[in-house]
Amino acid sequence: MKYRAVLQFSAVIVVLLITWGISNNSFDVNQTALNIFVSEEPVEKPKCGLSRACPLDSFALHVTSGAATVVGPKICFEGQIIMSTALNNVGVGLNIVVVNGDSGFVEKASYLNTKFGVAEDILAYLKEIKPGRIVLVGTFDDVTPKLTDEMREIFVRMGSTLIKSLKSKDSWAFAGRAGTRNKSLFEKLAVNNANTNIYEGWPAMVSVSGCFPKNTVTEKP
Repeated sequence: MKYRAVLQFSAVIVVLLITWGISNNSFDVNQTALNIFVSEEPVEKPKCGLSRACPLDSFALHVTSGAATVVGPKICFEGQIIMSTALNNVGVGLNIVVVNGDSGFVEKASYLNTKFGVAEDILAYLKEIKPGRIVLVGTFDDVTPKLTDEMREIFVRMGSTLIKSLKSKDSWAFAGRAGTRNKSLFEKLAVNNANTNIYEGWPAMVSVSGCFPKNTVTEKP
């Protein structure tokens, strides 16, 4: 009897030890899973209407030109609308946003009135844009009357290959980097053509969007 009692007691001890071990291991597994869940970095959400988030070494952008003389352009950068009709900060001519290519800080947001403005002032503004800055442009109305060859050449040095073809009433959307002649992948032009215009006397609006690479060389402040 005593021998049987000892066996029963030993069996109980073994069961308790096994149960404790399983519970302890289960706690460790659950705790590990909890740690993974808590330490997991938040998933970056797409910005500016893009279908997916941009890599960390790039900025999200979406630039849309105006339509005829009715709908103004819209410029979105890193999830923020910088210029639009709703913000009441767009106008006739070149609507332009200048961004620091390292930090993504928006330095300027203006419209250059290349229809009725002073050509000298517009040229001076463009010349002040420092190398390495990201430049976003959406046209509105007719931008060509005061758009000189010297101004066009500045955009060529930002990577534009279509600016020299821009004619009266054309729609143009562009994103480039100042101080480089590397061809920009963010540029579209809709030509004013009576046979293809979708508005009376005006072509369709155009837009460019995507992930624009950050600077590979640090900018000067």
